[in-house]
Amino acid sequence: MKKVIKSDTDWKTQLSPEEYYVARQKGTERPFTGRYWDHNQYGIYRCVGCGTALFASDTKFDAGCGWPSYFEPLDPANVKEETDESHGMIRTEVMCNVCDSHLGHVFPDGPPPTGLRYCINSLSLTFEPIEP
Repeated sequence: MKKVIKSDTDWKTQLSPEEYYVARQKGTERPFTGRYWDHNQYGIYRCVGCGTALFASDTKFDAGCGWPSYFEPLDPANVKEETDESHGMIRTEVMCNVCDSHLGHVFPDGPPPTGLRYCINSLSLTFEPIEP
Protein backbone atom coordinates (compact mmCIF):
# COMPACT_ATOMS: atom_id res chain seq x y z
CA MET A 1 0.00 0.00 0.00
CA LYS A 2 1.44 3.35 -1.04
CA LYS A 3 1.16 6.04 1.65
CA VAL A 4 -0.17 9.50 0.75
CA ILE A 5 1.97 12.18 2.37
CA LYS A 6 1.21 15.88 1.92
CA SER A 7 2.32 19.09 3.52
CA ASP A 8 0.02 20.86 5.94
CA THR A 9 -0.42 23.59 3.31
CA ASP A 10 -1.51 21.02 0.72
CA TRP A 11 -4.07 19.51 3.16
CA LYS A 12 -5.46 22.98 3.92
CA THR A 13 -5.80 23.65 0.19
CA GLN A 14 -7.52 20.33 -0.53
CA LEU A 15 -9.91 20.15 2.43
CA SER A 16 -12.55 22.56 3.70
CA PRO A 17 -11.69 24.13 7.07
CA GLU A 18 -14.15 21.77 8.78
CA GLU A 19 -12.75 18.68 7.02
CA TYR A 20 -9.22 19.78 7.89
CA TYR A 21 -10.14 20.19 11.57
CA VAL A 22 -11.57 16.66 11.78
CA ALA A 23 -9.31 14.71 9.40
CA ARG A 24 -5.96 16.36 10.14
CA GLN A 25 -6.40 17.77 13.68
CA LYS A 26 -8.41 14.85 15.11
CA GLY A 27 -11.50 16.97 15.69
CA THR A 28 -15.08 15.75 16.01
CA GLU A 29 -18.19 17.10 14.35
CA ARG A 30 -21.27 17.62 16.51
CA PRO A 31 -23.65 14.64 16.59
CA PHE A 32 -26.66 14.63 14.23
CA THR A 33 -25.10 17.34 12.02
CA GLY A 34 -22.91 15.43 9.54
CA ARG A 35 -23.80 14.84 5.92
CA TYR A 36 -23.90 11.03 6.32
CA TRP A 37 -25.28 10.28 9.80
CA ASP A 38 -28.78 9.72 8.37
CA HIS A 39 -27.70 8.73 4.84
CA ASN A 40 -29.07 5.49 3.41
CA GLN A 41 -27.99 5.40 -0.23
CA TYR A 42 -26.22 2.28 -1.58
CA GLY A 43 -22.49 2.72 -2.22
CA ILE A 44 -19.01 3.15 -0.79
CA TYR A 45 -17.81 5.64 1.82
CA ARG A 46 -14.29 6.85 1.02
CA CYS A 47 -11.60 8.80 2.86
CA VAL A 48 -11.95 12.55 2.33
CA GLY A 49 -8.17 12.88 2.24
CA CYS A 50 -7.14 10.26 -0.31
CA GLY A 51 -10.26 8.54 -1.66
CA THR A 52 -9.46 5.13 -0.17
CA ALA A 53 -12.53 2.88 0.09
CA LEU A 54 -13.32 2.52 3.81
CA PHE A 55 -16.89 1.34 4.44
CA ALA A 56 -19.73 -0.17 2.41
CA SER A 57 -23.29 1.03 2.88
CA ASP A 58 -24.47 -2.51 3.67
CA THR A 59 -22.39 -2.42 6.89
CA LYS A 60 -23.91 0.91 8.03
CA PHE A 61 -26.44 0.90 10.86
CA ASP A 62 -28.28 3.41 13.05
CA ALA A 63 -26.49 3.37 16.39
CA GLY A 64 -28.51 6.34 17.66
CA CYS A 65 -25.28 8.22 18.43
CA GLY A 66 -25.56 10.89 15.71
CA TRP A 67 -22.57 9.78 13.64
CA PRO A 68 -22.40 7.31 10.76
CA SER A 69 -21.76 3.87 12.24
CA TYR A 70 -20.53 0.70 10.54
CA PHE A 71 -19.95 -2.81 11.90
CA GLU A 72 -16.81 -3.46 9.81
CA PRO A 73 -14.48 -1.75 7.33
CA LEU A 74 -14.61 -2.68 3.66
CA ASP A 75 -10.97 -3.83 3.83
CA PRO A 76 -9.33 -4.02 7.27
CA ALA A 77 -5.98 -3.11 5.67
CA ASN A 78 -7.37 0.33 4.77
CA VAL A 79 -7.89 1.41 8.38
CA LYS A 80 -5.56 1.46 11.34
CA GLU A 81 -6.26 1.75 15.03
CA GLU A 82 -4.39 3.61 17.75
CA THR A 83 -5.00 4.20 21.43
CA ASP A 84 -6.53 7.63 22.09
CA GLU A 85 -6.17 8.93 25.64
CA SER A 86 -7.57 12.42 24.99
CA HIS A 87 -10.45 14.03 26.90
CA GLY A 88 -9.85 11.91 30.01
CA MET A 89 -10.90 8.69 28.25
CA ILE A 90 -9.19 5.67 26.75
CA ARG A 91 -10.63 4.90 23.32
CA THR A 92 -9.55 3.27 20.09
CA GLU A 93 -9.05 5.84 17.33
CA VAL A 94 -9.66 4.79 13.72
CA MET A 95 -7.54 6.34 10.98
CA CYS A 96 -7.13 5.91 7.24
CA ASN A 97 -4.11 3.65 6.77
CA VAL A 98 -3.18 5.36 3.49
CA CYS A 99 -3.12 9.08 4.45
CA ASP A 100 -3.44 8.95 8.28
CA SER A 101 -6.64 11.01 8.31
CA HIS A 102 -8.58 10.79 11.56
CA LEU A 103 -11.91 9.03 10.95
CA GLY A 104 -13.41 8.48 14.40
CA HIS A 105 -13.38 5.69 16.98
CA VAL A 106 -14.34 2.02 17.23
CA PHE A 107 -16.31 0.63 20.17
CA PRO A 108 -17.20 -2.97 21.19
CA ASP A 109 -20.96 -2.29 21.34
CA GLY A 110 -22.04 -2.87 17.74
CA PRO A 111 -24.37 -5.41 16.17
CA PRO A 112 -23.59 -8.91 14.90
CA PRO A 113 -21.69 -10.27 13.14
CA THR A 114 -18.70 -8.29 14.52
CA GLY A 115 -20.06 -6.66 17.67
CA LEU A 116 -18.14 -3.52 16.66
CA ARG A 117 -19.31 0.05 16.08
CA TYR A 118 -17.06 2.16 13.90
CA CYS A 119 -18.30 5.63 14.84
CA ILE A 120 -17.05 7.84 12.00
CA ASN A 121 -17.19 11.58 11.34
CA SER A 122 -19.05 12.49 8.15
CA LEU A 123 -16.43 15.18 7.53
CA SER A 124 -13.82 12.41 7.16
CA LEU A 125 -15.79 10.78 4.34
CA THR A 126 -16.97 11.21 0.78
CA PHE A 127 -19.60 8.97 -0.78
CA GLU A 128 -19.58 7.09 -4.08
CA PRO A 129 -23.07 5.88 -5.05
CA ILE A 130 -23.23 2.46 -6.70
CA GLU A 131 -26.16 0.84 -8.43
CA PRO A 132 -27.36 -2.17 -6.38
